[in-house]
Amino acid sequence: MPSVKVVNGKQIVVEALDPSQRLKRFLAKPFLQMWYNQDIVLAILRRELRVRFTGSAGGWFWAVAAPLFAITVYTFAFTTNLQMPFAEAAASKRVAYALFIFSGLIVFNFFSEMAFRSPMLLHEYAHFIKQTIFPSDMLAVISTLRAAAYTGIGAVVMLICIAAVKGGLPWTVILMPLLFLPLAAFLMGLSWFLCAIGAFTRDAGYLMINIVPLFMFLTPVFFSPDSWSFPWNLAIHGNALTAYVEIMRDLVLTGTLPNPLTVLWALATSIFTFYFGYWFFDRYRNVIVDVI
Repeated sequence: MPSVKVVNGKQIVVEALDPSQRLKRFLAKPFLQMWYNQDIVLAILRRELRVRFTGSAGGWFWAVAAPLFAITVYTFAFTTNLQMPFAEAAASKRVAYALFIFSGLIVFNFFSEMAFRSPMLLHEYAHFIKQTIFPSDMLAVISTLRAAAYTGIGAVVMLICIAAVKGGLPWTVILMPLLFLPLAAFLMGLSWFLCAIGAFTRDAGYLMINIVPLFMFLTPVFFSPDSWSFPWNLAIHGNALTAYVEIMRDLVLTGTLPNPLTVLWALATSIFTFYFGYWFFDRYRNVIVDVI
C-alpha cells in the first residue's frame, strides 16, 4: 500500500514496491512516456521535417542527393583490390565497392547525425524546457525519428541502386526493419546520455565534432572486419556499430542471414544502451532545467 509523507507542507505519495516491481516500472517507463506524449512528439517531428529544407530550391531532393554524392566521392577517393562476395553480380569491382561503402554509410550516417546533434539538443529547446512543462526526455525520441526519416530515404536509394546493378533484391531485405529497430533504440539511448552530458558542458558537443569523423575509420565502412588480423579484428567487432553494418550487408548485399552471434551482440548493445541512456537522463532530469 502506498504511504503518504509530508515534505515542506506538501503531501507526497510514496509507493512501496519490491525489486521486481521497480524493475518492471523502469523497463516500461520509456515506452509509457512515448505513449503519453505521442501528440507532442508527432507535432514537433512534423515541424522539424518540414523546416529541414525550408528556403532551399531543391527541398527534399537533397535528402536523396546527399547519399549519392557521398558515395560518388568515396568511390573515387578510395580504390580497393578486395574481392567482394557479391562482385560477380555487379558490373565491376568499382560498383561492387560503391555498394559496399553505401551500405556501411547508411548505418554510420544515422549514428553520426545523432552523435553530432544530441549534446546540444537540450540547448536548442531550452526556452520550451524552462518556460513550459515540456517532456525533455522526448527530445531524444524526436531527434531519433527525424534522423530515421533521412536514413530511410538513403536506404531506399541504396536498394534501388542494388536492384539496378544486380537485377533484383534478395529476399532478406524484408528483414531490414528488424535491423533498424534495435539500431534506433541504440541511438536513442546514446542520445539520452549525450543530451544529459551536453546539458552540463558544451565540451561534449566539441568532443563529438572531433571524434566522430575519426570513428568512421574504426567502423567497417570502407573495409571488411575480417580483413584485419588478431587482435585488431576483435577491437573492430567490439565497436557496436560493426554488428549493424555486418547485418546490413548480409541482408541487402549477399542475401544471407546474419551470424546469430552478431545479432545477439547487436541486441545486447541496443538494450543496454537504451536503458542506460534513459536511466542516466532520468537521474539528472530535474537538474538539467537549472543548468541549460
